[in-house]
This record gives sequence, structure tokens and C-alpha cells, in this order.
Amino acid sequence: QVQLVESGGGLVQAGDSLRLSCAASGGIFSMYVMGWFRQAPGKEREFVAATSWSGNSAEFTRSVRGRFTISRDNTKNTVSLQMDRLKPEDTAVYYCAATATTSSESTYRNEYEYTYWGQGTQVTVSS
Repeated sequence: QVQLVESGGGLVQAGDSLRLSCAASGGIFSMYVMGWFRQAPGKEREFVAATSWSGNSAEFTRSVRGRFTISRDNTKNTVSLQMDRLKPEDTAVYYCAATATTSSESTYRNEYEYTYWGQGTQVTVSS
């Protein structure tokens, strides 16, 4: 069983930056695709970013491309989401997710591909 704990959320102004972190325990972290999703009030949960277990591949939803960066440290079992130039529309609860894969370069956008989820951390961006 894999446990995921997110941290780093908060209240910021538009244009500011935040760095979310997700600490994983249990399982073999270095063989998990790690993803970030978010859910805004009244909306469905949506894909934000994902990184392969090698760390060499990443993908982002179009609305955050060029502003968000995803990285992982397989020695520390952590994955981070660096969020720059934040916008009010980035306001949401952000969730870390993990799923095992045999492919070192796979990433997944579909939430149903992910097995494990964190509890989420709130990000609020004021205008």
C-alpha cells in the first residue's frame, strides 16, 4: 500500500509562485508514474501534470504548460509541482496520485489509470 501526503498549498496572489510536494511511502516509488490533478469548486477533477518513473518524461495540461514544472526525487520518494505565474483559475484542491508501471517513460492523463491518491492540498489564487 502506498501512502501519499501533499504539502505546500496556500493562499497567494495572481502572478505568485507555489511549490507543492508529495511524499510517498510504501511500494517502490521509483517504479510509479506520479501525477498531479486538481479539482475546483463545482468542477470535476482534472489532470494537471505527470512524470514517468524515470523522470525523463513529463506532460502537462495545456492551461499550465510553460508555467508549471513537475519533478521527482526517487532517492527521497518525493514529487514536486512548481507553479509559477499563478492565475485565479488555478484555484483548486491539488491531488497527488501514483500508479505502478513497467514502462520507464509512460505518463498517464486519465485519473482512472492511477491507483493511489493523496488527501489533497488547497491552492487559492486571489486576483
